[in-house]
Amino acid sequence: MNLRNTLCWKASCIGGICGEGGEPKRARFGGTTGNLVLRSVPVPTDKRVESVRLLREQGQSPKQIARTLGLRPAEAARLVRAAGAVARAEAPEPEVVGCWISPTWSTGLTFGGHPDWPLHQDPESGTDGLASVLVAREHRYGKVSVCGYLVDVYCLGVKNAVGPRIMEEPALRKYTRDYFDGYRGDPIPAPIELAREVVFGSIEYARGLGFEPHPDFAAAQGHLGSWTGPSTIAFGKDGKPFYVSGPYDDPFPIIRTLERTLGRGNFDYLLLSE
Repeated sequence: MNLRNTLCWKASCIGGICGEGGEPKRARFGGTTGNLVLRSVPVPTDKRVESVRLLREQGQSPKQIARTLGLRPAEAARLVRAAGAVARAEAPEPEVVGCWISPTWSTGLTFGGHPDWPLHQDPESGTDGLASVLVAREHRYGKVSVCGYLVDVYCLGVKNAVGPRIMEEPALRKYTRDYFDGYRGDPIPAPIELAREVVFGSIEYARGLGFEPHPDFAAAQGHLGSWTGPSTIAFGKDGKPFYVSGPYDDPFPIIRTLERTLGRGNFDYLLLSE
């Protein structure tokens, strides 16, 4: 198994999606949300939601709120959930404890105006075109909440995502070492803005080619914070889509999608054996 395939295999296993014999499980839709990922909750536009928020802040239970406002219990419960969704959306993001990106992340990419971004290029590493990002934020009771992203910056965008995973801060050091040990070199501390640009920007690029992010990204998205775009990074290898097959890819449908989207001759690809 070459280094690139080893890296993709480790990303799958460290994400907890490996089954017996190290084979990947079927992709899951949804996943653990932790306390940072908001589910879609319909929020009524009437003033009752604000009234419920105020009553909850006073310590009233849903049953007490129903009696106070003259509501049926089911309606009161619905408004309590809606008020909670509004409160979470308005809450400040938990503090970033650490953010790291893999060495070689910038190989083949072009961008400007970011002198604070750590650059590292190593075309001979065998991992060019792949970037791993790990973000840790503060959690309750002195713990940290961690999410990771495996990104194909040349073509497919987010290929895998893990978390949120809750752990003690000392365990984060070992988890970080394990998460990046498929690369040649140590993980690089990075600003959260770079993590957003790489992850969200690659998704935007891949969608333009006809590809959506891995389903598990939805559960991990919240750790990155908000991003408006567009990205300042020119994705693709030297600006051109370049598909390199991974160990769990079905490459021919991917190539057909690129042909439909771009036309033959407007992208490059490389099929790797295991």
